[in-house]
Amino acid sequence: MLLVRKSWFDRLRFAGCVAIAAVLGGCNFLPASGPYSTEVRNPQSQDTDGVGYKLVPMTIDVVRVLATTDSEGLIGTFRNDRRPIPNVKIGVGDVVGVSIFEASSGGLFIPAEAASRAGNFVDIPDQSVDPNGFISVPYAGQIKAAGFSPSQVEKEIVDRLRNRAIEPQAVVTVKTQRSNAVTVIGEVETPLRFPLTSAGERILDAVSRGGLAQAKGYDLLVTLQRGNREATISFNRLVREPANNIYLQPDDTIYVFSRPRTFLAFGATGKQGQFNFGNDSISLSEAAAKAEGLLDQQADPQSVFLFRIENRTTLERMGVDVSNIPDKRIPTIYTVNFREPTGYLMSTKVPMRDKDIIYIGNAGSVELTKFLNLVLLGATTAREIADANNLVSTAN
Repeated sequence: MLLVRKSWFDRLRFAGCVAIAAVLGGCNFLPASGPYSTEVRNPQSQDTDGVGYKLVPMTIDVVRVLATTDSEGLIGTFRNDRRPIPNVKIGVGDVVGVSIFEASSGGLFIPAEAASRAGNFVDIPDQSVDPNGFISVPYAGQIKAAGFSPSQVEKEIVDRLRNRAIEPQAVVTVKTQRSNAVTVIGEVETPLRFPLTSAGERILDAVSRGGLAQAKGYDLLVTLQRGNREATISFNRLVREPANNIYLQPDDTIYVFSRPRTFLAFGATGKQGQFNFGNDSISLSEAAAKAEGLLDQQADPQSVFLFRIENRTTLERMGVDVSNIPDKRIPTIYTVNFREPTGYLMSTKVPMRDKDIIYIGNAGSVELTKFLNLVLLGATTAREIADANNLVSTAN
């Protein structure tokens, strides 16, 4: 009997040693909802199948960069292009009116018998700026108008007529502006294209012209396209942060659309799946709370991971070495330690982005329990088979 007990004790001790070794080694045959924490942190795992990622511990310096980057919005993308009110120029297709004044009658435009008329001036018929950018003025010829301000065109006309008319003066007026316009499209009541004025129009001015369709402000996004660049910001934030309501420039495009921003939560969270922001912005701690926090009996608070595709420049500002990855957008995993109080404090300053992923790793004891359950299941099954064989043998 003693030998039997010793044999079972040795087997259990051996199984326990194997289980501990398997857990410490991160054995892959145990069921799990995602990668083991040791695999995420393993440097060899950070360049698998040609897909490299950067593992970045969440420090106060990292949090400062992330918080600043998120707060930049449109002014961050157009940092070097925050021009003031545009100096509106005449463009091809614009309809221009020209009035020419002379100091007295009897000149080039005002006949002598017109002395009694009110004002010594003549109106040139309105004309469109031709495809080459010119307008025509009698006795002055072809005048280059496209790309110049009305005052510059006035000066050119006067210079051309100075030796022919009596102290000539000119007034150039843009009657219909078809160039220097911006376009508003998307989920607006009236998509339109309208010209800019010398008063200066901002993004919200353009949105108000189009009229907003019915949508929650935090789900409504506004994209500014300028040349080969674009940036997107939520409508509520655009209203709340006047610095992002920048002046429009000719040929800008404003795209208004509704799209609930979401994040995903997996692993040892109270609830897994896809969650809406439900606000202009939420922090990492708020996102974890939406997923019902960490499971007390399962989660490893030291293994809270935030997956996202990060801008190369952002990682460089953090001091992360990205020389081995040539891409401008780099897969990144931020690690947060919720075992420390500072982990929670820092997570309140980390803004979530659309399509971010939160993953909570399991505690080591959970993996050990899984393995022991498999061992015990195997032992129980073997014993039941042995008992069944004994019954068969006895029956025979």
